Amino acid sequence: MMGGMARQETRTLTSTTVRTPTAPEVRTTAGTGPTRAWRTRLLVLGIVLAALNLRPAITSLGALLEEVRDGLGMSSSVAGLLTSVPPLCFAVFGVTAPRLARRFGAGAVVCAGMAAIGTGLLIRPYVGGTAAFLAATALTLMGIAVSNVLMPVIVKRRFPDRVGSMTGLYSMALALGTASAAAVTVPLTGALGGNWRSGLAVWAALAAVAVLPWLTFARAREPEQERDTRAGAPVRLRITRSRTAWALAVFFGLQATAAYITMGWMAQIFRDSGVPAGKAGLLLAVTMVMGVPLAFVIPRLATRLPHQGPIVLALGVSGLIGYAGLYLAPAEGAWAWAVLLGIANCAFPLALTMVGMRARTGAGVAQLSAFAQSTGYLISIPGPLLVGVLYQHSGGWGLPIALMAALMIPQTAVGILAGRPRTVEDEAAA
Repeated sequence: MMGGMARQETRTLTSTTVRTPTAPEVRTTAGTGPTRAWRTRLLVLGIVLAALNLRPAITSLGALLEEVRDGLGMSSSVAGLLTSVPPLCFAVFGVTAPRLARRFGAGAVVCAGMAAIGTGLLIRPYVGGTAAFLAATALTLMGIAVSNVLMPVIVKRRFPDRVGSMTGLYSMALALGTASAAAVTVPLTGALGGNWRSGLAVWAALAAVAVLPWLTFARAREPEQERDTRAGAPVRLRITRSRTAWALAVFFGLQATAAYITMGWMAQIFRDSGVPAGKAGLLLAVTMVMGVPLAFVIPRLATRLPHQGPIVLALGVSGLIGYAGLYLAPAEGAWAWAVLLGIANCAFPLALTMVGMRARTGAGVAQLSAFAQSTGYLISIPGPLLVGVLYQHSGGWGLPIALMAALMIPQTAVGILAGRPRTVEDEAAA
């Protein structure tokens, strides 16, 4: 049955594109077979390189948070605010991504996003002062925000019959970039003379490389909104009328809360329990690297299931066990807790996959992606800040870890609701 439903889903996804008078960009902008194949491979390379750059700005900072706090004279509460900046920027700037894509083209927006990431990473460590550090961080996160929203849209439009595999590919690349920054930032900083500023700035080079393939697609813009209109899809949905959209937004927000608390604070939790800084960075890397294979497997599995609830439940249980271990024996079972929390963090690629599955058209995916991610990141803003405040005022990690575990329960509940076989177009029109 599940195989039949997967084939039916593939036929449905394909039909929304094949019936359009104009096919996706990688086909319309190339005239010959070899050129089409070359452009398709270049687009896949661009997607992978863009995904590699969507988290190092955050996890590299998490690995050196203590050094940055000391260097800039931050309190724990201000450091908590710093870990809340990513979801705030994602919420504020992410909602603008569909409008920018309609005006300039998705390729141009992603290209500009990669340039913003590289510029922000390069200047952030050297601007001086907490306020300027936050401003440069915001520039970087602005580029990440628009790229976050447009990745599912690009996959849906250009690879409508391979949503699961392509979502898995860029989710895997995203996890690889996240884990690499967590693992190598501390030793790389040591190799660069022990200066935390150099250890943060070096990641700008990766973003500069990612700009190159997107230059081709930035120049070849296409009226994407008009294509969806010709296909018979409504340009604007009343997305807030969809229960699935709200469930997916809350699920996205709660998993983002857990992810940014983990990226911002988990290394510090291990360090405060007596784990050396280098090992703490490796533990964070293990948590992040779990997403590399699972981020490829989970989206493919999700597109073959009629309901994604069982995957949501499995991830939630892993998170609860991991938090319990982190509370009871953080140093003794550190590797096990890192693995379990890494499994739980794979709610992110699952959420991205459901964004592509819960809408039938490119326009629907664009609106759902912007709504779910922007609303979700707004929901996630208080989490990392609250963890910093609880840690500072309680003098330990007991209360923050209890908060993280408690949030996993509603995350699982709304994730099961978001996993039902519905589309936002049908619910918005009802």
